[in-house]
Amino acid sequence: MSAPMNLEKVFVREVQRNDSEILQINQCEVGDVGCVVWDAAIVLAKYLESHDFHRGNDLVDKAVVEIGAGTGVVGLMAASYGAMVTITDLEEFVPLMQLNIDTNKHLCRHPVQAKELKWGSELKREFSHVDIVLVADCIYYEESLEPLLKTLDDLCGNDTCIYCCYEERTTDNKPELQRKFLHMVEKIFSVEKIPLHRQDEQFCSEDIHILKMTRLRLS
Repeated sequence: MSAPMNLEKVFVREVQRNDSEILQINQCEVGDVGCVVWDAAIVLAKYLESHDFHRGNDLVDKAVVEIGAGTGVVGLMAASYGAMVTITDLEEFVPLMQLNIDTNKHLCRHPVQAKELKWGSELKREFSHVDIVLVADCIYYEESLEPLLKTLDDLCGNDTCIYCCYEERTTDNKPELQRKFLHMVEKIFSVEKIPLHRQDEQFCSEDIHILKMTRLRLS
């Protein structure tokens, strides 16, 4: 059972964009793992500003969904560059996501939505067309891998790009989980690992990986 989320006890993590605008991301002092900003989320958020990302993507007016969003920092970075963003997680995280939307709405061209999305459940019509899916540090539990993969599969059309960022962990069964996840996704998606030299120069790490995934085309 997760600890109750107390939005009266929050602290702020500032995430500075390359143009010096600042996202103010509220985190909870007490709660589940999704209540704080993890390093992989920062790495992915900063990658959205990189030359490498913008070579093939213009975020303006693109339909973007962040899943397992927690605080919503990655989706909010996309929204601050003009994307039409929905940030999603379990129901208990919606108030925190909404707080961060309200805190940063002055930076966003379009209204950002916070929605409940339980992995593996049937998607609603509002997710019928998605250009970009963002996923940061969501490979934790073996029982969540198949529901996560189903949701990624359901969200994606032939032209959808997934950007999945995760920190390589060596404790318990985490290495095996990560290998299993990669094996599963490669059956459905073409997977490209983004090398360090194409990521943000400061916010990158050998232990944090960014994968770009697109649906396999049947010959």
